[in-house]
Amino acid sequence: MTDAELQLRAFQRDDAETVVALWRTCGLVVPWNDPYRDIERKLAEQPELFLVGERAARVVASVMIGYDGHRGWMNYLAVDPAEQGRGHGRRLVLEAERMLTARGCPKLNLQVRGTNAAALGFYEAIGYAPDNAVSLGKRLIADD
Repeated sequence: MTDAELQLRAFQRDDAETVVALWRTCGLVVPWNDPYRDIERKLAEQPELFLVGERAARVVASVMIGYDGHRGWMNYLAVDPAEQGRGHGRRLVLEAERMLTARGCPKLNLQVRGTNAAALGFYEAIGYAPDNAVSLGKRLIADD
């Protein structure tokens, strides 16, 4: 099977349960982020940059993309483990890059947990490298 079988489309509200289950399966859900709130937040800002990938009429992949006028971001890139190795992740990243480039975005950033060796290897294989930067964060709204 090839990535050509993966059909990309914009996220729809009725995808929420399936997408959150996918994120849980892929280990992307953490206690301090409510995935349903993250979906609602994304739907309020650039909802057209929230994609799902379907194969055989089943959602098997997702990515949230954002652009703030300076940098692009990718979050929640997920591919069902049973579908991994077929090029779906690469296809989503290429589409994110295409969509951001069309908006004039000069650089795409993403964050990967340092313990996620598989994701780090995936991104390295498609041309991503660590930046000489430190990621800082401050929670403004608690999801708990």
